[in-house]
Amino acid sequence: MVEVAAEAGWPACGVWFDAATWTDATTSEVRKRLDDTGIIALDLEPIIPAEGVDDHAERLVAAAAGIGARNVLFTSRVQDQAFNTARYGECCDMAAPHGIRVVCEFLPIFPLNTLTMAAQVVVDAARPNGGVLVDNLHFSRSGATFDQLSGFDRSLFPYIQIADAPATVPTTLEALLDDAVNGRMCPGEGGLPITQMCAAIPEVPISFEVRSRALREGFNDDVERARHLLKFCTSLS
Repeated sequence: MVEVAAEAGWPACGVWFDAATWTDATTSEVRKRLDDTGIIALDLEPIIPAEGVDDHAERLVAAAAGIGARNVLFTSRVQDQAFNTARYGECCDMAAPHGIRVVCEFLPIFPLNTLTMAAQVVVDAARPNGGVLVDNLHFSRSGATFDQLSGFDRSLFPYIQIADAPATVPTTLEALLDDAVNGRMCPGEGGLPITQMCAAIPEVPISFEVRSRALREGFNDDVERARHLLKFCTSLS
């Protein structure tokens, strides 16, 4: 990811932490490539608590510190909001000594599935390195509104994730999942209010998460695919 981002002309990238394969050697290698290319590690993800399952938060935060990631993503498969708030606070405490922010993301496919729930987790945890990550696709699919968004302090949102997609909201869990991992489109190709989202949370970094089957099938070369997306993203400015 780091090398593709650098070759395609991106200034930063996100990094995925796979608990089954990530080792100290992975941390060292990723950090070396970041240092060699000058690419910024915007975030490392994901911390996802689930009932009876290790969320690997301690290992992930250590890896984030090792590569110099600025943010770590947190969401949850647990229904209990009190548990989610407590675990989120613990993750913030782990990350704080390294200057890392922990952002709480809401996804309609998980129990932590609304803007209000994510904001409440962050507010109740009351950690200085907390924040809410708004992905405009999840924002649309969860039924959130811009009037609702305007009711929160903008400082709650340190950066945003942008993609496009058809305006029609999928109606089943399976369709929502496929929409998120395969159905995203480049900015301007779909029907989501991207300009309105950027205006609602202005002057913050924008991360482009465009997980797309069409792009994967249309571009066999990772760098060419990344360059194609970059052209759409720079047009937003």
